[in-house]
Amino acid sequence: LIDNLRIVDVLGKGAYGQVYLGRHQDKNELYAIKSLHHTNKQRALERMEIGLHARLTGHPNIIQLKRVIRDQELDWTHVVLEYGPEGDLFSAITERDLYAGNHPLIRRVFLQLLDAVSYCHDNHVYHRDLKPENILVFDGGRSVKLADFGLATTSTISQDFGCGSTFYYSPECQGDLFQNSTDHVGYATGPNDVWALGVILINLATGRNPWTQASMKDETFRAYLADPDFLLSILPISKELNRILKRIFCIDPMRRIRLPELKERIRNCRYFT
Repeated sequence: LIDNLRIVDVLGKGAYGQVYLGRHQDKNELYAIKSLHHTNKQRALERMEIGLHARLTGHPNIIQLKRVIRDQELDWTHVVLEYGPEGDLFSAITERDLYAGNHPLIRRVFLQLLDAVSYCHDNHVYHRDLKPENILVFDGGRSVKLADFGLATTSTISQDFGCGSTFYYSPECQGDLFQNSTDHVGYATGPNDVWALGVILINLATGRNPWTQASMKDETFRAYLADPDFLLSILPISKELNRILKRIFCIDPMRRIRLPELKERIRNCRYFT
């Protein structure tokens, strides 16, 4: 029992601690409880995660942080979060196949995601780990909410290279792609989120990934660099979607599409495949 929440299940385990399913004793409501055990480094990171998530709570497409319970004696912090009983976008795409060929639904869900990320950026929070596993689905897959701010930052420029997950990395966040004079400065975190959104858009439309990693070591990515229309030949995407993707997967982060224009383009995209 954690502060009148009864633990009814274990939802997941990570290096940081566990995620439990808790039921409120009086209200009978379910919550996800992320229990974090402390080391000094973790304590700072965790304060950051909780602070940034708290700043964003209230947006309809961001998982709500309900409260934080600190156990001083045993040195644990329990973060009480809104629970998503329908699971994440990854399983909705891969196991439940909810989106393939459903153009209005792809558009609806991706626009919600763009709203959530725009809200983060407007509040000076850059997620840095956007992927379907960090997005929860509701309402039979018709609504999505962004979760897990463990790698989020307020810095517009970051030197934490290799932050995030390989499939969703932008080239610049790997630090080694195009060695030029700006490399030692770091990478821009806003455009880095936009790149990850492009990969998620392909996941939604096709159930596939464009490449294993956006790096010169990756054959598919090299082929894309040589011919920006290459994705049309390997993925079942429409010409409309391909045009949008070329603006997202723009190698120069400063020339990459911005979120307001991306929203407009997605609104006007009739067919994704």
